[in-house]
Amino acid sequence: MQLMRSFATLAAVATLAAAIPSPAAAQGGSKPTIAVLPFNNGAIGKANEELQPLTKGIADLLIGELAANPGVRVIERDQIQKILDEQNLSKSNMTDAATAVQVGKLLGVHHMVTGGFITDGKGTMKFTTRVFNVEKGEIEFPNPTAKDAAVTGKVDNFMELINQLAGKLNAGLKLPDIPARVGEAKKEAAKKVPYEAIALYSKGLAAKDAGNKAEAVTLFRKSLDKFPQFDQAQAELKKLQ
Repeated sequence: MQLMRSFATLAAVATLAAAIPSPAAAQGGSKPTIAVLPFNNGAIGKANEELQPLTKGIADLLIGELAANPGVRVIERDQIQKILDEQNLSKSNMTDAATAVQVGKLLGVHHMVTGGFITDGKGTMKFTTRVFNVEKGEIEFPNPTAKDAAVTGKVDNFMELINQLAGKLNAGLKLPDIPARVGEAKKEAAKKVPYEAIALYSKGLAAKDAGNKAEAVTLFRKSLDKFPQFDQAQAELKKLQ
């Protein structure tokens, strides 16, 4: 009887081990793997509620910019949101070190990006970021050689700021270089996306995460009305239809 129990225990352990991906598999083999948490909303007063959907929109757009680098693997926002929901972390402080590292380990990534934004109410916005080395559980960017991990500019240039932020992260983390042609194409594309389309897109993501499919579809369509070439809005709409 004892021998049978031992065999059963060994079989259970083997089954569990097989179900857990190896670090190399989870982290995309030799490629650096990155995830981006929703940004914290630092706006004050009435603007805080109005701009809350941007917490999701900024993260998603930053994921898209980082993913343009073929030398890295970036986790999709839906996969990150699923983990946050499962762990009941959706309303947590996403810049908290413990939260960032916890989610990073569950996702099996090397680098966990956190950040926040503030606005002066006069059309200027600032994005700040911190990146945690998940294995070591410590901040790896900014570091003493990277004095500036923030970007500041006009809201009208919102997508350009996201593009700049992605560039700073890529350089600060010493990730593989983005091919010049790809980098220039992303810069030019960023100049074309109006803030109104991004705001509606961000609201659509918030509605989607809240389970309001019909509202999300409407918001993604409105976003495309503002900018028909908005690839992210097209992709989200396709997922829901």
